[in-house]
Amino acid sequence: MIDVKDISQATNNQVEKDYSKIISLEHRKKFAQFFTPFQLASLMADWLLGNQELKTVLEPAFGLGVFTRALISKKSNLSIKGFDIDETILSEAKEIFSDTPNFDLLLEDYMFNDWNNKYDGIICNPPYFKFHDYDNKTILNEIENRLKIKLNGFTNLYTLFLLKSIYQLSSNGRLAYIIPSEFLNSDYGKLVKSALIKEKVLRHIVVFDFEENVFDDALTTACILLCSNDKHSQKVKFTTIKKIDDLEQVKSYISQYPLNNGDESTINISDLEPEIKWRKYYQQQNGIRYKNLIPFSSVAKVVRGIATGANEYFTFSKSKANQYGIDEKYLLPCICKAMDVKDNFFTKDNFNSLVNNDRQAFLLNAIGSQDENVLKYIELGETSGVDKKYLTACRTPWYSLENRPPSPIWVSVFNRSGLKFIRNEANISNLTTFHCVYPVQNSLFDNVNVDVLFAYLLTDVAREIFEDNRREYGNGLQKFEPNDLNKAMMLDLTLLDRKTENKITELYKNYRETAINKSPDDSFLVEINDIFKTKYSQC
Repeated sequence: MIDVKDISQATNNQVEKDYSKIISLEHRKKFAQFFTPFQLASLMADWLLGNQELKTVLEPAFGLGVFTRALISKKSNLSIKGFDIDETILSEAKEIFSDTPNFDLLLEDYMFNDWNNKYDGIICNPPYFKFHDYDNKTILNEIENRLKIKLNGFTNLYTLFLLKSIYQLSSNGRLAYIIPSEFLNSDYGKLVKSALIKEKVLRHIVVFDFEENVFDDALTTACILLCSNDKHSQKVKFTTIKKIDDLEQVKSYISQYPLNNGDESTINISDLEPEIKWRKYYQQQNGIRYKNLIPFSSVAKVVRGIATGANEYFTFSKSKANQYGIDEKYLLPCICKAMDVKDNFFTKDNFNSLVNNDRQAFLLNAIGSQDENVLKYIELGETSGVDKKYLTACRTPWYSLENRPPSPIWVSVFNRSGLKFIRNEANISNLTTFHCVYPVQNSLFDNVNVDVLFAYLLTDVAREIFEDNRREYGNGLQKFEPNDLNKAMMLDLTLLDRKTENKITELYKNYRETAINKSPDDSFLVEINDIFKTKYSQC
């Protein structure tokens, strides 16, 4: 039991720290219990308290009531309702707030309850569940039927909380949500952003620096959304927080609202574009520094690597193949782990080294095989239930592989130091640890040498422009989905004259030779990068 003597004085996160000591991390993760720093909770509470008519408050994902504690430390005569689905944390919260008047805490799922009530203030850190971690079909149906909107099946739960809460705002009501910021720049976020624009309640988006985690336990970035159901403003302000002192900017906005919406970081709601990544509104785009940009998809197509649905079963090392008597003709050479690719060039010698070191370097490729040992291994998969897994159950036969011919270029999925492109000189397949890059064979690409393209992809200029389409997670981790790259921009290499192209090719081959010999000379890449900067910079 957590001991709290005076709830109005509990203006820190000691309650959450005590709870975390007695409740397992496994339990907290099961219910997505990532607690809000009190300093941020207090800031969000100030936004609600700016509503002079504030009487009724809803906290849809109550937890230990950090927002309620922040509110009642500043204004005690509020009527507060909270929801939570975890009986453990709810019992602690009820004990903590046992002497709080006008307080109602319910062990119910917010998404299916309380639709008919409106509130003067709604404040929340909703559970961060991805679409496959909750009953998304049932909840999506509930939201779509109630709000008469259509959403993407990959929509994360926290955005559904947000949409329901906006619906429940009373006239002049205010809302403050702290949520992962990925929806601002993701495909599923387009419909959510459309709904925010349509409702015209969005006032301020506070995006936290991507190298700092607001949630200590969650590998994700965060943002605070401040909304108001009033007629005061048709503008949205974007603020990027790089350090804790920057929160003063948000405090100033809250204290001055609605008299503070005229600077360069504010945008008319009607001018917001739901189809694009909203990063352009709060971070300078690298691509604007260059001219003659074209979509990367006009030069190459990026698709994800092979997804087996059961890597442990499908991947083989040399010793595993010997153990089960699987002939090499039924094995597909394949990169299975990112750590097995050290450099920008992956050669046949590199692949042979993996095989000789007994690394997982093959995939079972058993279609049409009548080999006795292969059939036994397929039977083993069926007795082990591999054929019933999510991906395998969708295939006919279940052990067939996706059709992914080896691509000449791979690109990393996750990274902390910028995109990594690899030239697949071994001409082998790859799992989803890399995306496949297939040059497009059309009239445009015919004018671009693959060596020149790859030389470009190795430069800082290319990485800078690609970064405009990145997705950020905590601790500097970046991710690129295939369409993030397909929709990204690049320099139009067809504008290079023959002399410059030859120079780039020469430098590229010199760099390749040093890289293959395990002593890469980056001065060649610097020179290539300088050529592109000189040719394509705006000034």
